[in-house]
Amino acid sequence: MADQPSASARQAFIDTFDRETATTLEVLRAYPPAEAELKPAPVLKTARELVWMFSLELALGMMALQDKLDMSGGLPPAPAGFDEVLSAFEKSRNAMLEMMRSGSADQFAGTVQFLTGPGQFGDWDKMEFLWFLLHDHIHHRGQLSVYQRMAGGKLPSIYGPTADEPWY
Repeated sequence: MADQPSASARQAFIDTFDRETATTLEVLRAYPPAEAELKPAPVLKTARELVWMFSLELALGMMALQDKLDMSGGLPPAPAGFDEVLSAFEKSRNAMLEMMRSGSADQFAGTVQFLTGPGQFGDWDKMEFLWFLLHDHIHHRGQLSVYQRMAGGKLPSIYGPTADEPWY
């Protein structure tokens, strides 16, 4: 079993998660809902499906924290409307923050089984898995920022000024 991460390591993750998902929420709220079905290329997800990925990853993180990660049932499909996927993200984000803030240090310890390659499952240290999910979240937010520009939406600041939110 993996060692229990230090309180400062847990807090660093929670703080980063809070900050990054708050930024994502700003981006999502600025996305034009009428463009939810935008699909820039045939192999890509629609904007609505991409936004749903944020909630799915939060669900995976919460299952990992509860030692209930199970991929055998597959992943649920995205709700039909943009408002529903946005609402699902907000609720999931709040639930995960509450779980991490109020839970015990033990919930961050141990390992989970998850994909390690195409069709391969293996053990992940739970903290590494949570960081993996957060980094993937950030990656998908970057994808969505491109969709946002294509959809004619205004892009809020993510890591610095944007054409729509200049800092100077």
